[in-house]
Amino acid sequence: MCTVTNITKPLKIGYTKICKCETNHINCMTAKEWLKSQVAVWELYYEKRDLRDKNQHPAVFPIALPAKCIELFTHKGELVLDPFVGSGTTLLAAQDLDRNAVGFDLKKDYVELSRSRLSQTRLGNNSQQIAIQDDASNISEYLKDETVSLCITSPPYSNMLNRPRKNKSMRSDLRKNEHYLTVQQYSKDPRDLGTMKTEEYTRELGRIYERILPLLREKAHCVINITDLWWENKRITIPMSVVETLRDVGYELRNIIIWDRRNIVNRAGIFGWPNNYITLGTTFEYILDFWKPPH
Repeated sequence: MCTVTNITKPLKIGYTKICKCETNHINCMTAKEWLKSQVAVWELYYEKRDLRDKNQHPAVFPIALPAKCIELFTHKGELVLDPFVGSGTTLLAAQDLDRNAVGFDLKKDYVELSRSRLSQTRLGNNSQQIAIQDDASNISEYLKDETVSLCITSPPYSNMLNRPRKNKSMRSDLRKNEHYLTVQQYSKDPRDLGTMKTEEYTRELGRIYERILPLLREKAHCVINITDLWWENKRITIPMSVVETLRDVGYELRNIIIWDRRNIVNRAGIFGWPNNYITLGTTFEYILDFWKPPH
């Protein structure tokens, strides 16, 4: 059940497990299910409910991504946080899996989109999924310390979208589509991470996650889906910067997972040939898995 009315500070939202799993288990998985998830390369698929329309949101991920992380790192009834909720995909996954969840976004349109998507599904459980329009820096005003069992998001990738799209990953005859040479930025809000250059971006991300850390339970996981970007013919290694930044503010890196996206890249273009070898960046992304270290 989705509840979005009467938003108070702190939020009245559940965060304790309702399953009968052993207290030392981190999830509800069987040993066989656990084994399948130990492979550090994930191949995920889109489903009908997934949002693919870039006019609604310029950068989306499949429901399967947050769903897999929620199953890995939480129990039914626990609380999931998405600091940059975008189109609400994390909230949908939490709804499917009977986890409470809250997501934040600066942009009103995205919050309304998240709420609309949640309202289209009615499930017979009592968990809540709430989308809130606010700066991620203010999340600590809404949640109590040590109540979040998983923080998961795909944040803006620095100023990756703050330039005209040239669609170079596409085959040349497909590049001039409706988005060619358009700037599909999230917003013009100066607080938006998507407007910032890498140094400022990582500094601000660290400040946000430093404030989130007290909200996490001990050993609660924090998952960030992110990738490199190309800027002025140079590879900008944002994932490496994010790892060091989160370590600096108190997180511990536990796992690096590669999201193998080859199955969703169709009719790729050839670029760099024949004298400048560049890997097709759209074929993979990083899933960085941190946790709040034990005391």
